[in-house]
Amino acid sequence: MGGLCARLGGAAIGVVLTCGSASAQDAAQTADARAAPDMRAMAREGSGTSWLPDSSPMYMLHRQNGPWMLMAHENAFLQYLHESGEREAHQTGSINWLMGMAQRPVGRGHVALRGMVSFEPFTIRGCGYPDLLASGELCDGEKIHDRQHPHDLFMEIAAEYDAPLTGNTRWQLFGGPAGEPALGPVAYPHRISAMPNPIAPITHHWFDSTHVSFGVITGGIYSTRWKVETSAFNGREPDENRKDFDLGALDSVSGRVWFLATSNLALQLSAGRLKEAEAGEFSEPRRDVKKATASATYNRAYQRSVWATTVGWGRNSELDHATHAVLAESVVTRADRDTWFGRFEIASKTAHDLGIPSPLACIACIDRRTFTVTKLQGGYSHYLAAGAFRPGVGVVVSAGFVPESLRAVYGSRVNPGIGVYLTVRPALMTAASSGRSTMVMVQTAYDPAKLTCPAGFDPKTAAMATYEGKTYYFCSAADRDKFLTDPRMSLSMMPPKQ
Repeated sequence: MGGLCARLGGAAIGVVLTCGSASAQDAAQTADARAAPDMRAMAREGSGTSWLPDSSPMYMLHRQNGPWMLMAHENAFLQYLHESGEREAHQTGSINWLMGMAQRPVGRGHVALRGMVSFEPFTIRGCGYPDLLASGELCDGEKIHDRQHPHDLFMEIAAEYDAPLTGNTRWQLFGGPAGEPALGPVAYPHRISAMPNPIAPITHHWFDSTHVSFGVITGGIYSTRWKVETSAFNGREPDENRKDFDLGALDSVSGRVWFLATSNLALQLSAGRLKEAEAGEFSEPRRDVKKATASATYNRAYQRSVWATTVGWGRNSELDHATHAVLAESVVTRADRDTWFGRFEIASKTAHDLGIPSPLACIACIDRRTFTVTKLQGGYSHYLAAGAFRPGVGVVVSAGFVPESLRAVYGSRVNPGIGVYLTVRPALMTAASSGRSTMVMVQTAYDPAKLTCPAGFDPKTAAMATYEGKTYYFCSAADRDKFLTDPRMSLSMMPPKQ
């Protein structure tokens, strides 16, 4: 390593790496990499314990406060939505969520405390906002249909501990009174491919309906490219009081496998058995539901431009019937300013799901008819630069397609919808390192005592970040943030370790 230090020059490399002996460096790496936040791992974190591709951009605010790394994410809309046809509806309201996380080293690993809230119980009126062909949960004792229910006030209250197991393998434990089990892809509020779209997918109850579960514990092991995890959780749908905790027995189970084929592609397979998940019809007891999902998420970033796509298949199986759903959605953002998005969905939904009146011959029985419905959406958002945040304005248009047998119920086989909105989210914090990038000039070291910093610098509180298993220290959080805008490009200029 001494040869490497002799060959490094700050002006030529863009990153000044100050070095001691090889043994000192290796000791520092071994001791400090055990717990420091890995920025690649942070980029892949989705909802709950789910994964995005490593190349995913991060839209968040963050700062270092002593040993704690603090992060905040949010997405908020002030929208007017209108759906047409016989089930015409319109509403002005606000779809929103706010998430915070605090992370620090503890023992050989690190602990993270997470909380997520939504003010939709106060900003969405009635049983939810207009979303033609959406369905799920209850309101006023009836199945919600053609609307998306508001989120609960407390979407996540959870903690996580992560530590090395052996070699590159680590173990993870996650749980709390509100959280998401290991089931399905990243929930839609956290998917890059869905983030600019204010409207929930009509396939929500196949892919991510458990993203607010009141009681969950998840354990898993993972390495750089794979993860295997299982959960015990409360699989019952929340009730219509959106401001409380609907705690219940952890008698539902799920399992999920992740594989990151490349830095841009995340694949998952999952299945679960949800005990008493949904309310029964009439005098029926609550129903168990078996779920299975498969999905692929592809994200590609170039400087401040992003392309993100998710495709998925889901199956919900109950005692006497099963339904399927398919989702494909994509987003293109240019220069963290202009965003175009689209979504295509097909789902088989029961008459009960859609609030379809039973035929006369079935008044006293449970109607198990299913209908295949389709929805197309497209939209555009324009964001303005405003420091750490990006306020924006946008429009979304949609078309809901129903079979001929539902023409009279919906007024037409094709029913258009439109929405306009104001929005705000954090600015892009980190662009993935695919393609060329602007070089940064930052001093960094494996040992904080080796840094040459302004007076008053305390090596014990040096800003740090772990990238690809190596821990780097910096004179300030600002220097660390500059490095993290494109660590791979910066480090690629260094000769290989000797």
